[in-house]
Amino acid sequence: MTSTAPVDVSAVGTSTVLTGIGSLVTNDPALGDTPLGVVPDAAVVIEGDRIVWVGPSASAPAADSSFDVGGRAVLPGWVDSHSHLLFAGDRSAEFSARMAGRPYEAGGILTTVEATRAASNAELAAMLDVRVKEMTAGGTTCIETKTGYGLTTVDEVRAASVAAAGGVDAVTFLGAHVNAPEFASDPDAYLDLVCGAMLDAIAPHVQFIDVFCEEGAFDEARTRRVLAAGTRHGLGLKVHGNQLGEGAGVRIAVDNGAVSVDHCTYLSTRDIDLLAGSSTVATLLPICDLSTRQGPAPGRALADAGATIAIASNCNPGSCYSPSMGLAVALAVLQCGLTPDEAVSAATVGGARALLRDDVGVIAVGKRADLQVLDAPTHDYLAYRVGLHLTHAVWRSGLRVA
Repeated sequence: MTSTAPVDVSAVGTSTVLTGIGSLVTNDPALGDTPLGVVPDAAVVIEGDRIVWVGPSASAPAADSSFDVGGRAVLPGWVDSHSHLLFAGDRSAEFSARMAGRPYEAGGILTTVEATRAASNAELAAMLDVRVKEMTAGGTTCIETKTGYGLTTVDEVRAASVAAAGGVDAVTFLGAHVNAPEFASDPDAYLDLVCGAMLDAIAPHVQFIDVFCEEGAFDEARTRRVLAAGTRHGLGLKVHGNQLGEGAGVRIAVDNGAVSVDHCTYLSTRDIDLLAGSSTVATLLPICDLSTRQGPAPGRALADAGATIAIASNCNPGSCYSPSMGLAVALAVLQCGLTPDEAVSAATVGGARALLRDDVGVIAVGKRADLQVLDAPTHDYLAYRVGLHLTHAVWRSGLRVA
């Protein structure tokens, strides 16, 4: 059994076959009894940056080199569709204060803004490189990250440029993160800048636009204005919504056909119904909820309603300084009520949908060769042995990176 007609790898060039796969998660339902399309005793052939063959190990074609995974599980690489990697500074004291009882507030972002503005491009690039390497070491092979810690036209554009040059797959403009400090007494003027000259300058460098729709950030009217401006520039729409309480974020996202609404920690029954009846992806950020001592997002209710779910790290300096998608998957199971199958799907193909991509998050012929090998026989171990580093090997675009 193969996912499509096999490719003659001998005619293509240098190829590698991964053999001895105890359990292969393909996310191709045609290849297995569940939506994950699990193939036992499998093999995968990669050539260049693409997958060229998938099927049972006994039928694998010859390749130029081989890698025996020794009965371990192989999954698509994680697709992290929500992160904030372009920052400088340290907010560990804020974290400790929160652990002592201080509630999380959006205003702490300005501490990072000051430090990020002061950092050079070279310093930002070096810090980004470290964070990307941390992500890939944990099995993440497709990365989205956001601007939003500059809040001036110059600083937002340079953040987007550093991200695009630093191995990130998708860049999101988040000028509407919080109100810039220079506009503390005139937030409408800052909104004019975000939706005008700042967006004009940054639009060629990004794929998405995002807005923090929350008390202390941007209200409904301002959120809608940001999304309308993004639409005029042809950008995909995203919303930070329903993180600190029930609000208008989900409704606005669905109304505008947003690609995703992210956080979704506090959802009404109406919010869940809206998401289930739309193409907007509900992106859960369970490490953030843990770090801010919020209750878990209602993953079980979303899944039962039929909503499309993604899981992402939300790696950032204030509310979630962790790039671990493995931990996010485990928490989605242990706290949000998803099954291991649902959580793995949300962290791979779900994340791909939140980035409007179909070439990642799956293991199939013609797709990007993004794979991770777990030091475990099945993906169930991600939640079963929570906290243990289970990444054994990682390929990103056909290159072994961990």
